[in-house]
Amino acid sequence: MAFGTNIRTWFEGAWHEGDIAVMRAADHGLWQGSSVFDGARLFEGLIPDLDLHCARVNRSAEALMITPTISAKDMVEIAREGLRKYAPGAAVYVRPMYWAIDGSELGISPLANSTRFALCLEEVAMPAADKATTLTTTQFRRPVLADNVCNAKAGCLYPNNARMLVEAKRKGFGNALVCDAMGNVAETASANLFIVKDGVAMTPIANGTFLSGITRARHIANMRAAGMEVRECVLSVEDVRQADEVFLSGNFAKVTPVSAFDDVTYGDHPVTDRIRSLYWDFAAGQRL
Repeated sequence: MAFGTNIRTWFEGAWHEGDIAVMRAADHGLWQGSSVFDGARLFEGLIPDLDLHCARVNRSAEALMITPTISAKDMVEIAREGLRKYAPGAAVYVRPMYWAIDGSELGISPLANSTRFALCLEEVAMPAADKATTLTTTQFRRPVLADNVCNAKAGCLYPNNARMLVEAKRKGFGNALVCDAMGNVAETASANLFIVKDGVAMTPIANGTFLSGITRARHIANMRAAGMEVRECVLSVEDVRQADEVFLSGNFAKVTPVSAFDDVTYGDHPVTDRIRSLYWDFAAGQRL
């Protein structure tokens, strides 16, 4: 099942209508999991940080020992070409992807210079500004670089995220607050996390166990440019419980307020609303 609707796919040098087949049965990316992707967003005619997302998918490929074949600059132009075919005001998820075709030796490691690329566009609505989520704890944790490719946006990492979300949904919550191997807060199952206490925004310091997001970095830059105090620091689960506000940061929704964490409820979220406003002000300068 596709993520969105009105799908267009760039593959093997051309645009194709719909969710076309791009992977073969013996492709290394299918049976050995050597696939990476990234995500950008078109909304309200804006496409913020598209260049950064395209550059990151190439870095992710290299981290997974896949040879990138498309420059970030060319990837941006491919995406823009496809996005111009959508109706004005359409909200579209932009997903460039690489996967290895062949394996070397025993088939486990991907063969260098054996790569396929596709860029998929799917129409997916932006969540409403006031659409909040809820959090709960999870028994599952983020891996470390010594045992997994935490420095890549890799498909093989997402089954772990999926079981976090399934556990949270079974408990009646929208998302899971995830800790690292040391028991400190890392992120949620689907997005980076910020808390607000006494007007100060705080986010877990990037320690190599989670992908420090492009949107996360943009929020930090926007807040500091506006004279707001924001700290990257070690956060505990208790810090989240004691926060005045909590919000999620990610490409899909940009800013998602959190209304509750287990039995703790949060009230109004003026700082979260301001951060959302700052992001939209920034995005206004990056039109399609």
